[in-house]
Amino acid sequence: MSWAAGAPAIADENVPLNSGECKFGTDDIKETPWSLQRLLTEQLWASGKGKGVRVAVIDTGIDKGNKQLEKAIGPGGVSLVKGKEKETVDRVGHGTKVAGIIAARPRAGSGFYGIAPEATVIPIQQTSEEKPGTAESLAKAINYAVGKKVDIINVSQGTGANQRLLPQLKDAVNRAQAAGVLIVASAGNGGADGGKKEMYPAAYSKDFDNVLAVAASDRNNERAPFSQSGDFVSIAAPGVDMVSTVPDGGNCVDQGTSFAAPYAAGAAALLKAKHRAEKWTPQEIIWHLEQTADRVHRDHDDYIGWGVIDPVAALNDDTRPTGPPQPNKGTNAADAINIQPAVVPIGETPEERRARISIYILGGGILAVGLVVGSAIAIRDWRRKSGFSTNGEA
Repeated sequence: MSWAAGAPAIADENVPLNSGECKFGTDDIKETPWSLQRLLTEQLWASGKGKGVRVAVIDTGIDKGNKQLEKAIGPGGVSLVKGKEKETVDRVGHGTKVAGIIAARPRAGSGFYGIAPEATVIPIQQTSEEKPGTAESLAKAINYAVGKKVDIINVSQGTGANQRLLPQLKDAVNRAQAAGVLIVASAGNGGADGGKKEMYPAAYSKDFDNVLAVAASDRNNERAPFSQSGDFVSIAAPGVDMVSTVPDGGNCVDQGTSFAAPYAAGAAALLKAKHRAEKWTPQEIIWHLEQTADRVHRDHDDYIGWGVIDPVAALNDDTRPTGPPQPNKGTNAADAINIQPAVVPIGETPEERRARISIYILGGGILAVGLVVGSAIAIRDWRRKSGFSTNGEA
């Protein structure tokens, strides 16, 4: 894992946590995963399934041996790894899982499918089983993707090196911004110690308007324990117990911000396809996803950004964003200062007095009627027992 010019080795903070348990060429998982159960697909896909959108997956390749991805892989891919590597052969499995979350086609017998199942994924193999990537090779991959005129680039890897050591990577992100290409990047998996750390290229979200930094959330819309935190986090997406495609066919379960990023990339692909005529920019797509996110807090925080992505809400809202997301209107410590307490009167209010008198009058009337009826019945019974009758003989 060496860098050029003696720079620190790239830190792959997105290594799958249980990759050793995932077999290639395995069975499909019949159950629909929780990350997809929360989606109302009729609404999600009401305006399309991402057709025509090209998403570059810079990773370990995309294995065409999985039937759910065979027709999703588009032309223009490349392997930047020297040797006999091929972009449509993935011996690691990481890139195949990432691509599946974006655009896996539905398949009988599998409950899993991609967020944008008609989008096209372009494999750009930047790392392999034997050769890990570097910031230089990542920059080269981004430049290649921009040259192929893709719409979105998914980067499920990163480094915690000081950005001063990453001039080529920064230049590549800048070039993508100039070309109107959205970069969706994972925030990193180094958050278990609670420390905040900038991971690149995700942390470029603070410097460029085309970078969406994605943290991982769990079933409760809370930050996954491993998810890296920091003020660069834009949004969160499901990243725990994520089902996806694997090389040679089948599905398996994995977790990490590596798989949260493509969930967001798939939603971005649907937005791109829906608003292509209006030419929504990467910045507008980012703003829209942030503004329509499911918020746990009213404002941005360093753990899940503006909240957990809600693809259905994003697709149902056609309002073109004109600025960054705004905090929800709600109650916090500052708002509480302006809350005026209600007046609590001592004793009985006029309204309560009128209500009380009305109840007394009504109750008295009912009691009087009861007394009259009861008296009449008593007199009648007394007359019968005493022999008095108006109809018989005395």
